[in-house]
Amino acid sequence: MRAPLALIMIATAVAVSGCSSKGLRDIRPQGSGPDEFGVLPVKPLTQPKDYAVLPAPTPGGANLTDPNPLGDAVAALGGKESALVPGQGVPSSDQALIAASGRYGVPANTRVALAEEDAAFRKRQGRWTRLRLFPVDRYEQAYRKNAINPFDQTEAFRRAGAATPSAPPEDE
Repeated sequence: MRAPLALIMIATAVAVSGCSSKGLRDIRPQGSGPDEFGVLPVKPLTQPKDYAVLPAPTPGGANLTDPNPLGDAVAALGGKESALVPGQGVPSSDQALIAASGRYGVPANTRVALAEEDAAFRKRQGRWTRLRLFPVDRYEQAYRKNAINPFDQTEAFRRAGAATPSAPPEDE
C-alpha cells in the first residue's frame, strides 16, 4: 500500500514542478504580441521659433519628437550628436582614438563570431540541463565560471590603492 502512494506523490511532485515560473532570465518573447520594450516615449512637442521656416516633412522618416537614444547619450556625455550622422566618417578629433583602439587589428566579423562562439558555449553547457525536477536559472548555470565576485574585486582594488566607493555589506 505504501509503494503506490509513494509513486503517486513523486509523480504529483514532478508534474507540479513543471508548472513553475521561468523567472526574469527567460527573456524570450511569450507570443506574437507587441513588445513592451519596443515602445519608446517621444520627446515633448515644442513650438517652432518661426512658423515661416519649418523643417521639410519626412514621410516614413524621423521627426523632431522621435527619440534618439544614441544621440541623446552622446550629448549627455559631452559629445556632439552630429558625429553619429552616417556617411560623415570619423571626425578628425577622434582619429587618435580610432588608431589606438585598432592598433592590433580589428576583425570585420567580430559580432558574428562572438554570437557563434556563445551559441556553441551555451549548447555545450546545456547538454544535461534539460533533465531537472525543479526550475533553475539556466543563465547562471551556463556562465557560473565567468561570474565576477564584486566583493573580491573591491578588496583587490583597495589593496592596490585604488579609490573605491562604499559597497553594501556582503551577505553572510
